[in-house]
Amino acid sequence: MSGGYFGASATTAVSAASHPVAASATSHPIDGVALTVVIVIFAIVAVMGFVAVRWRVKPEERGLKTLDQWGLGGRGFGSWITWFLLGGDLYTAYTFIAVPAAMYSTGAVSGFFAVPYTVVLYPIVFLLMARLWSVSHRHGYVTPADFVGGRYGSKTLSTAIAVTGIVATMPYIALQLVGIKAVLATLGLGSGANAFLADLPLIIAFVVLAAYTYTAGLRAPAVIAVVKDLLIYIAVIVAIIWLPSQIGDWGSIFDAAAKKMSATNPATGSPVGSIIPGASSFNAYWTLALGSAMALFMYPHSVTGVLSTRSRNTIRRNAVVLPIYSLMLGFLALLGYVAIKAGTNPVDLNGKINPQLVVPQLFLDHFPSWFAGVALAAIAVGALVPAAIMSIAASNLFTRNIYRDLFKPKATPQQEAKVSKLVSLLVKLGALLFVLIMDQSAAINMQLLGGVWILQTFPAIVAGLYTRWFHRWALLIGWAAGIVYGTVAAYNVVNPVTGAHFGGSISAFPFTNVPVYIAVSAFVINAVVSVVLTLVFRALKVRDGRDATTASDYGADENDPKVRVVEDESATNEPGPAAPVA
Repeated sequence: MSGGYFGASATTAVSAASHPVAASATSHPIDGVALTVVIVIFAIVAVMGFVAVRWRVKPEERGLKTLDQWGLGGRGFGSWITWFLLGGDLYTAYTFIAVPAAMYSTGAVSGFFAVPYTVVLYPIVFLLMARLWSVSHRHGYVTPADFVGGRYGSKTLSTAIAVTGIVATMPYIALQLVGIKAVLATLGLGSGANAFLADLPLIIAFVVLAAYTYTAGLRAPAVIAVVKDLLIYIAVIVAIIWLPSQIGDWGSIFDAAAKKMSATNPATGSPVGSIIPGASSFNAYWTLALGSAMALFMYPHSVTGVLSTRSRNTIRRNAVVLPIYSLMLGFLALLGYVAIKAGTNPVDLNGKINPQLVVPQLFLDHFPSWFAGVALAAIAVGALVPAAIMSIAASNLFTRNIYRDLFKPKATPQQEAKVSKLVSLLVKLGALLFVLIMDQSAAINMQLLGGVWILQTFPAIVAGLYTRWFHRWALLIGWAAGIVYGTVAAYNVVNPVTGAHFGGSISAFPFTNVPVYIAVSAFVINAVVSVVLTLVFRALKVRDGRDATTASDYGADENDPKVRVVEDESATNEPGPAAPVA
């Protein structure tokens, strides 16, 4: 899951080293039929991505020369497109790889939490995101950092939120490419003596992604998301019905999973995992679910999907129907247990067990090649949608809250769009180099940190939607405290197998022995510091920033007028979105 799986994905659950079974093969034969299907579907969605540049674009808007048009799709997506877009954005390729991989490796504690977490998630979306949409609609905010800067009158705080969003999003883009790489490895591609030729398929996928994102902006992933989601639904529903009828009933599937989880892992001397969370895992489980739910819509790509909608009611309707994806995610997670019963052997091209290949290998082993190709294409396309949205969101943050706010305050809308398009290319290039040059575990570790960091923006964004009580400097210091604590705590978690730092997402809550999700501990410290320092600054009468919003902004809908932007607010009594530097 785009925001939810960062905790477990960094644990030994998805580490080949934690798996007690040795590999028995060193290569994959290339399945020509499956590969052909993947290539054909990839080509179709690529064409759709390029054609999207003219989708729902008025003649005077051709070229998508503003951030509203390029980065937010014209702010005009209705309920159906939003449903597919948010689903494609939140349920990423790495979700389809990592959740069942965790179930396959260590069971429900590290994998199935993603399902209850999404149950908690959508009420949060219903309550919070409609208000963020309204105030952003009124003031033309494009990013969450725009809102924070306007609400608290602090470019320092908005810059901190922007930098956090960019840094936290980058590993997610890399992990989407990891998802594509897993598909290619299962198909037998990506190996060979020549490193460039081995990585050529991934490079080609990146170039296509970069090209249509640059051209069509958010419209491209919105169109492609429809295909991606339909393919995923077809693949998962067919698999969850067909496979148990072929390999044994659900009782035998759970028995096989329980037998594997109760075995001793020779690398750690402990059981491999557990089929259901035990009492000792309860606190880690619920804090991981809650923290993930709180963090997901703090990510800039999630906010980008929200702000692209036509109205606040579009968001609320989607918050009601998006839990259908949670049902699909539950089925997907159970495929990890199905793979255990089926005896799936997810061996990578180096001859090592890699649980992240378990779902692609399961489809190749038990379905006709053409249908396996459809399922693998669904995963590959599932990487293109979120990667595009994430790169757009990160580039919008840079353009609005770093380039414009700090370097060129009078940048025109056309200049903003041009810079954002260029930065989106650089963001994706950075993610590609990250995957090609560095070890895959580095991307997973950075994703772990990204999850910890992004939750530290919660007080500034969410509290700001309901109250102006918090002082800007208190929020900034609280953010810094949460970032520092979370980073140090994550570093101090050592992988019991490899001895490497950043070995997991769970650590003892400060001054206790209670294991909890690190991001939640950091968030508590952040919140406490913010509250205490706000009281101190209020008592000392430290000057606060000017709030550019009004109470009515938070309930505005699509037909309500926008606040007029003026260069010199002293010349009018009408409020504008500009805010003084802190």
